[in-house]
Amino acid sequence: MAQATTYNDKVVRQFAVMTVIWGIVGMLVGVVIAAQLVWPELNVAPYFHFGRLRPLHTNAVIFAFGGCALFATSYYVVQRTCHARLWGGPLIPLTFWGWQLVIVLAAITLPLGITTSKEYAELEWPIDLLIAVVWVAYAVVFFGTIAKRQVSHIYVANWFYGAFIIAVALLHIVNSMETPVSLTKSYSMYAGAQDAMVQWWYGHNAVGFFLTAGFLGMMYYFVPKQAGRPVYSYRLSIVHFWALIFTYMWAGPHHLHYTALPDWTQSVGMVFSVILLAPSWGGMINGIMTLSGAWHKLRTDPILKFLVTSLSFYGMSTFEGPMMAIKSVNALSHYTDWTIGHVHSGALGWVAMVSIGSIYFLLPRLFGRKEMYSPELVTIHFWMATIGTVLYIASMWISGVMQGLMWRAINADGSLAYAFVEGVKGSYPFWAVRWLGGVFFLSGMILMAYNMFRTIAVGKTDAVPVLAPAGHH
Repeated sequence: MAQATTYNDKVVRQFAVMTVIWGIVGMLVGVVIAAQLVWPELNVAPYFHFGRLRPLHTNAVIFAFGGCALFATSYYVVQRTCHARLWGGPLIPLTFWGWQLVIVLAAITLPLGITTSKEYAELEWPIDLLIAVVWVAYAVVFFGTIAKRQVSHIYVANWFYGAFIIAVALLHIVNSMETPVSLTKSYSMYAGAQDAMVQWWYGHNAVGFFLTAGFLGMMYYFVPKQAGRPVYSYRLSIVHFWALIFTYMWAGPHHLHYTALPDWTQSVGMVFSVILLAPSWGGMINGIMTLSGAWHKLRTDPILKFLVTSLSFYGMSTFEGPMMAIKSVNALSHYTDWTIGHVHSGALGWVAMVSIGSIYFLLPRLFGRKEMYSPELVTIHFWMATIGTVLYIASMWISGVMQGLMWRAINADGSLAYAFVEGVKGSYPFWAVRWLGGVFFLSGMILMAYNMFRTIAVGKTDAVPVLAPAGHH
């Protein structure tokens, strides 16, 4: 095969396989902590307490599962769209093994309670330094490959991947400025409201660049590829790019409404969050309209089902986010399960679904197969993921709005109508439904792993003959 000599797909294979494995690990921890809220006796030891496992869950799904998906797809896409082999020599395996080391260190330190207590940035300073090293290596490999491209044009997917790589480096380094006092403890360089502001500038842009821009790079390559159609509007994709990356940077303060943050800063965050609806929906419409003339393929193509459904959830959560950033809405939603529902409509519906669809696209191509071992299992996985996501977010919406209304309800004399524990009691059945939704989603990932390993096993044996074996599996 000429392709084998042209492109470096070894690192793509490694990251693709680890995407599925870390997906199962991260989602398993999520199901465990969801269960701990329903059955509190599951908070057995300090190391397996909700407060320790929750940051492990967020780090595992965002940086282990999502991160490996981004590495795998960006390395695949940049080579194909630049007609160039990955550049960087020893830096390429460094990005893989370095990133796996970061994940393993996170899995050890977080249950031990070694944490900076900054959301999505909980890892202590030695691991922060390792992340920075791996990330700089990633940037060198990615931009080095673009520099040696054989085509003058830089395809839009690479713009999104490139912006994600640069922005995440900036965010990580600035927010992780800290003074070490021992090997496992450091203190933030910032204090008070400034620390909160820098943290949520980081935190929301982790959503905006890690969990949005990078995955939009995926969308702009794999949706047209799988649909067999060109991008609906290339001009719109460029407008989408610049509008999105400019606007996202300013939206962070909406996490700090009604706090010690200056009122004007909260308002700036709110305004930019509302503006963000336009570029977000521009991108969603561009992705969905790419299927013009190919809608019939959705009936039979489970990979396209994943990719198109992810766009629908992207549209929904990017409508919901700006709405929740409006101060009067936020007064109801803040600190409730509604926020958690919103996060997961983006995380499960958008990020996980577009990743799963992209990895299903990659696996047969990476392991010399015509298709996945069982396309039927891909369809079953799609329905499990969709049902799981809907159960999760619907239960959290209802629970969250109920919590917000109960907390603000007052009697005629001005006293609170409900004790806090009554809100907890009311939320309880919805937490059980959330756990069930998580079980559905996790089970789908386990099916995916089975399908993947069977594809790899069969792929190695029949990568040579061009004719499919009689069983067509």
